[in-house]
Amino acid sequence: MQAAFWHSRWNNNQIGFHQSQVNGHLQQYWPTLAVAPGARVLVPLCGKSLDMLWLAGQGLQVLGVELSERAVEDFFAEHQLQPQITQQGPFKVFRCDAIEIRCGDFFALRAEDVGACAALYDRAALIALPAPMRVRYVEHLQTLLAPPVKGLLITLDYDQSQIDGPPFAVVDDEVQALFAAWQPRERVSHDVLAESPKFQQAGATRLLERVYHLQR
Repeated sequence: MQAAFWHSRWNNNQIGFHQSQVNGHLQQYWPTLAVAPGARVLVPLCGKSLDMLWLAGQGLQVLGVELSERAVEDFFAEHQLQPQITQQGPFKVFRCDAIEIRCGDFFALRAEDVGACAALYDRAALIALPAPMRVRYVEHLQTLLAPPVKGLLITLDYDQSQIDGPPFAVVDDEVQALFAAWQPRERVSHDVLAESPKFQQAGATRLLERVYHLQR
């Protein structure tokens, strides 16, 4: 997707992908990863997700990456947080307590920017990207995160001839191929169509949400 697309979505408040509560799968399945307290967690394309607050509340250091400055500013303002703001290379960096968000292009991120991240949380990044960019995204992740690293990945799977993305459909075979080096293990898969008026109105007949453990 072009950067202008996402800037427009945020500027026009077309953010139906934003969840107004902490993701239930994160709360249920993150603890089973046994990520060490104090570890750093990378959250790509983080938006203003409340999940970052939850992760920080578990004693983790959170590193979000987000293209939209509007999203980053809203995150800190909505939670009455006063970040320190600096410019580091192509990124405007917002820091407050255990949360750091780098505002800029994810693909401009370097391994030295990420540091020793021990974990990955992806609820909205993979499914936000069309197929060719998904390949590039996973390849870039592998340059950023050195083993050992654990992760939680949440995807959507539906008939994309019925409704176009984003969020895009990512089938299990694609996850297994893209993340082969991460040993993806599906933890749960269930149909959430009843919870999505947008997909119902578009005529979708199923909307599978899948949760994967990753380990590399």
